[in-house]
Amino acid sequence: MARYVVCSAWPYVNNVPHLGTILPLISADMYARFQRMRGHDVVYVTGSDEHGTPIEVDARKKGLDPAVYADMIHRYNVKLFEQYGIKFSLYSRTESPVHKEFVQEFWAKIYENGYIFTQEDVLPYCPNCKMFLPDRFVEGTCPYCGYEHARGDQCENCGRLLHPTQLINPRCVFCGATPIFKSTLHWFFDLPRLEDKVREWLGKHPAMPENVKKAALNWMGEGLKPRSVTRDNKWGIPAPFPGAEGKTIYVWFDALLGYISATKEYFMKSMGDPDKWKEYWMNRDTKTVFFMGKDNIPFHAIIFPAMLMATHEPYVLPWMISATEYILYGERQFSKSRGIGVWADEALEIAPPDYWRFVLARLRPESKDISFTWKEFQRIIDNELNDDIGNFVHRVLSFIYSRYNGVIPEPGSISSLDKEFEDKIKSTPCRVAEHMEKARIKAASETMLELSRAGNQYLNAKAPWDAYKRDPPSAATTMWLAANAVKSIALMLSPFMPSSAQRLWEMLGMEGRVEEHRWEEACSLDLKPGHRVLKPKPLFKKLPKGFLGKAEDMLEEARRRVSTKRPPVLQ
Repeated sequence: MARYVVCSAWPYVNNVPHLGTILPLISADMYARFQRMRGHDVVYVTGSDEHGTPIEVDARKKGLDPAVYADMIHRYNVKLFEQYGIKFSLYSRTESPVHKEFVQEFWAKIYENGYIFTQEDVLPYCPNCKMFLPDRFVEGTCPYCGYEHARGDQCENCGRLLHPTQLINPRCVFCGATPIFKSTLHWFFDLPRLEDKVREWLGKHPAMPENVKKAALNWMGEGLKPRSVTRDNKWGIPAPFPGAEGKTIYVWFDALLGYISATKEYFMKSMGDPDKWKEYWMNRDTKTVFFMGKDNIPFHAIIFPAMLMATHEPYVLPWMISATEYILYGERQFSKSRGIGVWADEALEIAPPDYWRFVLARLRPESKDISFTWKEFQRIIDNELNDDIGNFVHRVLSFIYSRYNGVIPEPGSISSLDKEFEDKIKSTPCRVAEHMEKARIKAASETMLELSRAGNQYLNAKAPWDAYKRDPPSAATTMWLAANAVKSIALMLSPFMPSSAQRLWEMLGMEGRVEEHRWEEACSLDLKPGHRVLKPKPLFKKLPKGFLGKAEDMLEEARRRVSTKRPPVLQ
C-alpha cells in the first residue's frame, strides 16, 4: 500500500468558480478516488485561498471587510463542491488558525536558516489613495505580450511573473490615477541560492510530466531572482520576521503552504493528532500529487520545492504535477465581467453534476488549449454517455431481466468471439489504470469508453435475441460475459461519475458502495451465474431536442436563476 497526498490548486475566493477553475478540483478527486480503489492510503486536501490584494480590492470596492467578503464566498463554494461530488479529506481555508500558525512558523524557520534578507524595493504609490500598490492594486500593459490588464505580480494572458515596475502605463485599480514610485523596505526569499538544487531535482525527476518539466526549466533559463515575501497590504498573515511589523506574507508564499497545513488540520480534526501530518510530508515513501492550470507551474515546480528545501527539514518534494492547458469558451477566455463562459453554479442548472464531471474529463486539455462548445457538450452526453455506455448497460440488464427473470444464466462453451470480448473485459481496467497513474484522465476516460463500445459491437455480432431460442447456451454465454462487462464499467466509472456508478452498481444487484471495492475487481469475471439483477432504469438520458439552438438561452436563464442564490457580494 502506497501513501498519497493529493492536492489541487486552491480556488481564489473572489468569484464563483468557472469550468476552468473547477477542473483541477475534479481531476484531483478522480485521481484520489482511483488511488483509494487501488487500496492506497490517500489524503486529498485543498481549500479557499482567501488572502492577498484581489480580495482586499474587491472587498473595498463593495465597502466590506475582507474577512466578511471572503467568508461569504467560501461558504457558497463549499456547497458547490459538495454538489459536484468532490470527496475531500479536508477542504480548508487560509483563514484557518492552523494554517496561519503553520505559515508563520515555516517562514520563521527559513529566516533562521539565512534565506531571508531585507532590501529596499521600489513600488508604485498612489498619491490619491495614499497607499502602496502591490500586486493587484496596480494594473497596466504587460511588457511581454501587450495585454492591457496585466496585474502587478503576473500577466494572466501570457502567464509571465511580473514586478509592478515592469508594467507599461500603470494605474491604480481604485481611482485610476497614475502612481508614483517610492522606496519601501521588504523581506526577500533568496531563491538564487537554491537554484542549482531545484534545477538538479527537476532535471532528474523520473515522474514529472514533460510539459511541466520543460515549462519550469524554461522559466529558470533566465536565472532565479529573489522574490519579495512581504507586502504592504493589511489583509493576510502577519510576517514573522523581526522588524516586519505591519507587513503581511505575499499570498503565494502563504497559499502554497496550505497543502501541508491542511494535512495537519485534517489529522488534528479526524484523529486529534497534531503530528500525524509529518508521516505524510516528511516520509520518502509518500507521493505528493498536484493538479492545476499551466499558469501555476512556476510556483509549484520551482518556488514551492525551494521553500521546502530552505527549511533544511526532510519534506518530500512534489512527486507529480499535473498541469493542464486552458479551457476556453469557444475561442475566448472566461470572463465574468463580459458574461463569457460557464460558471459552476450555472452549469448545474443545465445538467446534473455527474454529466459535467464526465464532460470535463473528456475535454481535459492535457496537451493543448481546448474550446468548450455546446456542440461538443451535446456529443459527449448524447453519444458517449447515452449511446455508448447507457445503451450497452440497458441492453444487457433489460435482456437479463426480461428473458432470464433477472438471473444471470449459466454460460455455455466459449467461442473465439466470446474469448476476444472476455480478454477485452480483463485488459481494459489495466489500461485505464496505466493512464490514471500518470494523471492522463482524458485518455483514461477514452479507454473506459472502448469497453462499452466493444460491448455494443459484441451484442450486435452475437445477437442473443435470436440465439435465445436457436442456441440457448450461446445466448447464455453472451449475457454472462456482458453482465461482467457492465460490472467492470460500474467500477471504472466510479472515479469519474460516482453517483451514476453507484446507481449502476445497485441495478446490478450489488451491495454496499461501489467506491469501496477494489479496482482489480473490474478485471475479473466474478459476477457468477445465479446472481440476480434489479429491474433496470435508463442510466443516462439525452439532452432535450433542439438543445443546440437553445443552449445560450438556457445559459442566460440559468444565470438569472442562480443570481438569486448567490451571496450578495456576488450579485
